[in-house]
Amino acid sequence: MSGVTAVTGSRPAAPGYPPRGRRAAAEGLAAAERVLTKLRHDPGSIALTLGAPVFLVLIFGYVFGSAIAVPGGGNYRAFLVSGLFATIASNILPAMVAMARDTTRGVVDRFRSLPISRAAVPFGQAAATSAYGLVSFILMALCGLVVGWRISRGPADAVAALLVLLAFQFAATWVGLYLGLVIGKEETAAQASILIFPVSMVSNVFVPTSGMPGWLRLIADWNPVSALASAARQLLGSPSAPANGAWPLEHPVVASLAWTALLLAVFVPLCTRRYARSPF
Repeated sequence: MSGVTAVTGSRPAAPGYPPRGRRAAAEGLAAAERVLTKLRHDPGSIALTLGAPVFLVLIFGYVFGSAIAVPGGGNYRAFLVSGLFATIASNILPAMVAMARDTTRGVVDRFRSLPISRAAVPFGQAAATSAYGLVSFILMALCGLVVGWRISRGPADAVAALLVLLAFQFAATWVGLYLGLVIGKEETAAQASILIFPVSMVSNVFVPTSGMPGWLRLIADWNPVSALASAARQLLGSPSAPANGAWPLEHPVVASLAWTALLLAVFVPLCTRRYARSPF
């Protein structure tokens, strides 16, 4: 018998060494802790992240709200607040700028040199975004209660709305991370916000789409942000925008979950491969 034995499988882990899946999860959580720790020492970013919901409620609720009518005569601020949850969940700019900053400063290259899962750092960023996104949702809800918004459905529906929003935010963060890797420069990523802003504006977040031109209404009705805003309104019992015969607005919760699954299926592999690829 030959003294060399063929090995047909992967090398077993050393005794006491955690399995690959558990190790990758631990690395991802460590990466999330890094992001949250860095944010904790950046009061400017904390103020901007948590202050944006208050700013949006005040500007749109009080400055523009008097000029906007809600179908069925509902309260505009109740219509607005539930829709604004979708703008928080779909905001990819912080993740895009953060990843571009890490690329510019060489942080990504240093992480590439470590023996860790290539998905760990993007996963950590996405998980951390969901963590402080939860705080933003709570703050937005408190602002809404002050201006007259109320949850008109039961606690189970409210929790379901929160879970749908957090899931979509987790998926949208992967889009931002991928774009940040592609752009690669912090200044360029920050300037790209002007291209991202219309995604929220061309939706039913701020105004019903029924008054838009036909071609624009079609885009707005099939915008994932519109489906997410309608899902939040449906689950929270807020005034809703007309569905206009668009399937995503007639079935907003299902549509939001479908968009979430699609974004994850497309951008998790794209982001992971882009992150793992050396620029040299």
